[in-house]
Amino acid sequence: MVRVGVIGGGQLARMMIPAAVNLGIDLRVLAEAEGMAARLAATAVGDYHDVDTVLAFAREVDVITFDHEHVPQDVLHALMDAGVPVHPGPDALLYAQDKLLMRQKLSDLGLPVPVWARVETEAELQEFLDANDGHAVVKTPRGGYDGKGVRVVTAAHEASDWFTVLAEHGAGDALLVEELVDFRRELAQLSARRPSGELVLWPVVESIQRDGVCAEVLAPAPGFAGRIADVAAQIATDVATGLGVTGVFAVELFETADDRLLVNELAMRPHNSGHWTQDGSTTSQFEQHLRAVLDLPLGATGCTEPHTVMVNILGGPAEGALSDRYAGAMAAHPTVKIHNYGKDPRPGRKVGHVNASGSELDVVAYEARAAAAFLQD
Repeated sequence: MVRVGVIGGGQLARMMIPAAVNLGIDLRVLAEAEGMAARLAATAVGDYHDVDTVLAFAREVDVITFDHEHVPQDVLHALMDAGVPVHPGPDALLYAQDKLLMRQKLSDLGLPVPVWARVETEAELQEFLDANDGHAVVKTPRGGYDGKGVRVVTAAHEASDWFTVLAEHGAGDALLVEELVDFRRELAQLSARRPSGELVLWPVVESIQRDGVCAEVLAPAPGFAGRIADVAAQIATDVATGLGVTGVFAVELFETADDRLLVNELAMRPHNSGHWTQDGSTTSQFEQHLRAVLDLPLGATGCTEPHTVMVNILGGPAEGALSDRYAGAMAAHPTVKIHNYGKDPRPGRKVGHVNASGSELDVVAYEARAAAAFLQD
């Protein structure tokens, strides 16, 4: 039996388990702590920053992949030096780990990105603001997600605390500053590539953000076809080949008010914008990721219904467990699929999602939103 090792015990690893069972794959997870979302497959618990811990885990599997992008480069290279297949590899993950490096690489490849700069001081940030209508987005290059490490500023002193942290950590660090893009909506192009080069793309989706967190995904993105869809596909293809990405990955995009596409973020793993594929595509992103890292032929990526809407369950019930709400949600919305991450409810936390599919977008969106409302307070 082929053995796939996943570093990270979160919900993405959890959602790989059914696909692995269906394919007869022995999925093993190195979780950061006991009781994480992927505990059903957690064969080891340990610190993914520790080379010896990760190497010991890797000796028991045939290939290593990830639930997140935070494994340090020295650990990734130690795996490679030990002859362990790693997908995506360290040279690709580097650009998902550091936003400054990602912006520079995408710029070097000629891909469309917001106007950006590396800033090490408040004076440099103010200079950027003065050149860009007095508004900008400041990001910490490493560690930010779900709106964390991102700040809209109109004056340099509004990021003074971040510059103080940089100074305390020594010279050479910097922040990423970008233009405040006038965008119509946010989109995501989910794709998968295997080591031998085959690349497939799902339809582009629209993601709806609230407080910096993905709240809903509409698949496919309404009114998204023709030239602009071709542009999104070409961007994803250039990212995959230019960065050497393997496995499932997402390119998050801004559709600007003047009909351009700009790359916002990269995710080199299954992604929230692809959860709809579990119930709305011929091949889910989780099965596809396993196929890709094992260099197996990739599955079809078409939609099984004209529309699928994914709605995240954020926070969950104020009291009790998510499953306590099942009866009401299932009775009222029997066509909706519930995905529970096995996490304790907590304000703002992603504890699950629902998918609804059908022929009418308004009906599908209503079903998904109403079912999610049963499951959260």
